[in-house]
Amino acid sequence: MAPRNLINLESATLAYGTRFILDGVSLGVADGDRIGVVGRNGTGKSTLLRVLAGLEQVDSGRVSRAGGLRIGRLGQGDELDPGASVGELVIGERATHEWAGDARIRDVLAHLLPGLSMDAPVGPLSGGERRRVALAHLLIGDDDLILLDEPTNHLDVEAIDWLSRHLAAGSRTLVMVTHDRWLLDTVATTTWEVVDGTVNSYEGGYAEYVLARAERVRIAAADESRRQNLLRKELAWLRRGPPARTSKPRFRIAAANALIENEPPARDRYELAKMATTRLGKSVFDAEDVTVSLGGRTLLDDVTWRLGPGDRAGIVGVNGAGKTTLLRLLDGSLTPDTGRVKVGRTVAVAHLAQEVVGLDPAARVLETVEEVRREVQLGGGDTVTAGQMLERFGFAGQRQWTLVGDLSGGERRRLQLLRLLMGEPNVLLLDEPTNDLDVETLNVLEDVLDAWAGSLVVVSHDRWFLERVTDAIWALMGDGRLVQLPRGVDQYLELRRDQAEEAAAAAPAAARARSGDTRAARKEIARIERDLEKLERREKTLHERIADNATDHEKVLALDSELRTVHGEREALEERWMKLAEELG
Repeated sequence: MAPRNLINLESATLAYGTRFILDGVSLGVADGDRIGVVGRNGTGKSTLLRVLAGLEQVDSGRVSRAGGLRIGRLGQGDELDPGASVGELVIGERATHEWAGDARIRDVLAHLLPGLSMDAPVGPLSGGERRRVALAHLLIGDDDLILLDEPTNHLDVEAIDWLSRHLAAGSRTLVMVTHDRWLLDTVATTTWEVVDGTVNSYEGGYAEYVLARAERVRIAAADESRRQNLLRKELAWLRRGPPARTSKPRFRIAAANALIENEPPARDRYELAKMATTRLGKSVFDAEDVTVSLGGRTLLDDVTWRLGPGDRAGIVGVNGAGKTTLLRLLDGSLTPDTGRVKVGRTVAVAHLAQEVVGLDPAARVLETVEEVRREVQLGGGDTVTAGQMLERFGFAGQRQWTLVGDLSGGERRRLQLLRLLMGEPNVLLLDEPTNDLDVETLNVLEDVLDAWAGSLVVVSHDRWFLERVTDAIWALMGDGRLVQLPRGVDQYLELRRDQAEEAAAAAPAAARARSGDTRAARKEIARIERDLEKLERREKTLHERIADNATDHEKVLALDSELRTVHGEREALEERWMKLAEELG
């Protein structure tokens, strides 16, 4: 049986002034679809979600929805009631035993709202916490279709890893706008590309989307050699990168290999290291026996770490572990409590902070870049003007004369990045550089960094970007240690899971005495959850049998008695589950 159509757009057109957001677009969302939406900032991705949700009407054409369709939506800004509690917004009117006995709800709460009380008021929460509350409410709900606009905003690497597995393993129908290519590749079964008022549909996730676009460019023989080279470079990295990127059976390996047969590696590490040594000498940063405490917490505890010329290091860690603190140590804006940070004599640092600062809203885009430098030399001796660099970063034609104050958040982030690169630093410190950047801009940034001869330290929750632009990944584990990860982000996630298990095993003796051995308590909880599932199925069967025998009074009485017994068993198990959960903390 063909899946049910939930939403259809037929020749839909929507324009803002003279600019078409949708120009005669026809598409559909069917039950079970998992659709990722990509495209440059400002092309209308969020608007498309609003049209699907019925929050914005098209100028012409038709939008039809299945009768009784329930749609849940996560926008880029939240609309939470500041006077409500976390529990009221996430759990709603469900009884405690009802949601506590539901493994799916517990899984969402454990990974999105760890340590956040259900009684906590929403008003004082941070933007990241509010975002997680809104996402948890959506995932716990039973909507037929969920629309997600940048769901990874404010999520760390662990939460994104959990979200990707949660969405990929479930049966939810979803359409999501995201720049997180790992999430796209893991979750999406279809990719929509929004460009110039049209929506191009590709089968599969991000890896297959890159291949299909590269094939389309090649077959059409379009006059876009620069864009084609970017696609081929991204595709080459996909095929040569970690096995997870190339193991999907849908990925057409033969076609991919044919396209990248003569494509060199993304970076010539030897040549870049030689150029970096020429610019930087033998030493860049030497942090020796460094300890830093802030707010009563020790973020770095007797850490020794060295960054050499041409080194490209990625930094991951839980929120609050000290990632931004490490960058501030390197740029000299923070002094360690003990130890020292030695900086090479020729080091010229550029630091991209998370906040967009230093841009004059009354200045023109081109003027803002040219005040730093009119020309910049890239790898291989190529000289590029400020205007040409702006074009590469999505500011073409008249857009270069736009006032900075009229730019979107993503455009300001692009401009901030470009100004740093135009300053020709030899060391780049990037704190969450992928925030607010679309996939195309990320491809351009990666291409620029491929030819950039210098040392690089990147703090990011975007594992695709980290693995693409860095050669070594380090982790701040939240206990003051800085640990190298030879196997990358996968190893970090394993270490974090080990930490969680060790923390559970090291619970206070009093708690262990009440609950017995921790391992035994967890096994009992797992057994109770299995028994609860069996009782739920049995209860459902009894209800159906009562309905089928409604005219047989004696039969109904016997079934009702059995049903009350099941209810009693279920309540006893739920009470035991609650007690064990409280004892385990």
